[in-house]
Formats: sequence, C-alpha cells, structure tokens
Amino acid sequence: MKASIYEHFHPEEKTFVDRAVEWVERSAQLHELKRTDFLDPRQAQILSMLAGRNADVTIRLEGGYPEAERRRALIAPDYRSLDDESAAIAVLAVHASGNGHLELDHGDFLGALLGLGIKRDRIGDIHVHESFAHIIVTDEIADYLNIHLRQVHRLAVLTELLPIEKLQALLPKLEEMSLTVASMRLDGIASDVYRISRSKIVDPIKAGRCRVNWKTEEDPSEPLKEGDVVSFKGLGRFKVLEVDGVTKKGRIRLTVGKFA
Repeated sequence: MKASIYEHFHPEEKTFVDRAVEWVERSAQLHELKRTDFLDPRQAQILSMLAGRNADVTIRLEGGYPEAERRRALIAPDYRSLDDESAAIAVLAVHASGNGHLELDHGDFLGALLGLGIKRDRIGDIHVHESFAHIIVTDEIADYLNIHLRQVHRLAVLTELLPIEKLQALLPKLEEMSLTVASMRLDGIASDVYRISRSKIVDPIKAGRCRVNWKTEEDPSEPLKEGDVVSFKGLGRFKVLEVDGVTKKGRIRLTVGKFA
C-alpha cells in the first residue's frame, strides 16, 4: 500500500510521508490524539491528503492566525471534536534591552533560536516589527526560550511570554511586478522575475533547487497558475498574483509579487 502512496510524492518526501502515515494510523487504530510540531505548507498538504484517505480520523491545522505559513496539526479519531483542543502554542515577545529599534531580520532571530539547540520544527512564524518581534513557538520550549534567549546577533534582548491571542501578526510584504510572458512556463516566468537568462534558470530547476507551492519541481516547462508560490534557493520567493488577459500580440499579462 505504501508503494502506491509514494507514487504521489517526490522521493525526498518519503521520510515525512512515512511519519504522517504512522500518525494517521495510530489515531485511527489506537484512538490517539497526535499534536505534531510545526509543519511547513507542503508537509501540511501531505498530511491533509493522507488524513483525507482515512475516514476514521479528523485533522485540524493551527498556526496562531489565519494566514500562518507554519502550523501544528492535531490528528484524532473522527468521533473526537478538535474545536476546543489547544494547539499548545505561545508567543515569545522579544524586545531590545534598551527599548530601541531592533534593526534585525527574520534570519537573525531564527539563527539565535537554532543556536540555543532548538529544532526548526518547534518554531512557527516569526514576525519582526520595528521595536519588537513576536515568535510563535510550541509550549514545550516556550519557558526555556524565555529564560535563555538573551542575545540576537550581538544585540542584548529581553523576552516575555504572551498568549497566542496577543500575537501581532505581520503579513509579508510583496513587491508587485507587471510582466508579459509568452506562456505560463515556470522557467520563462522565473527568468523575468529574477532578471536572469532563461538558460541560467533551467539548471537550478533541474538540480532540485526550485519549489512550487513548497513541492520540489524539476520540470522547467511546468505551467504556473494564479496563486502559485515559487521559491529558488539563493534567489528568494515570488507569488503569481493575477493572470490578467492577453495582449494583442498574444502574450499573457501577469502580476507577480516578490517577497521582501
């Protein structure tokens, strides 16, 4: 049965598929409630697909706010309501010790947390404001971080724990670009977005360094559609925001947004 499941996923996803299958089966057969660590959007999609194949389980995804990218999953037998189950997540608020501007970015905070020995999947979305940051974490590590996080990229910081209801989310900023393209092919759109030649964008795609909707995509001719999120290692991410008709010369008008 697993062999047939693997056909639907990229080979690099096999390890996670195995874990997700086990979570679903244990909830269905042993009547267990499973609360996962934070999943990225592709992992959440895989788990939802596998749970959807089993009528004996129910699933809920929670990341602290509706637009959350990284979310914990709660998996339970189908007779158990998950509406009132806690996702066991908290907000770690981080301030500069002098209450000034942080002048730090997402990578600075992530690096500081990983430097304390925290695994990436225990950390949810990170929201960096001018004078503070709100970091979503699992309850299991919240107290540890509140005690030990005292420096972020050479800047002394103070922390406090807040309930998830106090989260001040910061939605990602997108730099909008208007393009006209010959087709919706991945390589053609990506070369225009990153302003590099089509031939140079093909190699990283074939090398597995591109993801479309968090799934590895190795086919340069893969067609994109409205709403797709594309990421390249070393180049950043963009989203296809709108497909806006065809020009008189038959080219497709697009609006894409590059993540800041």
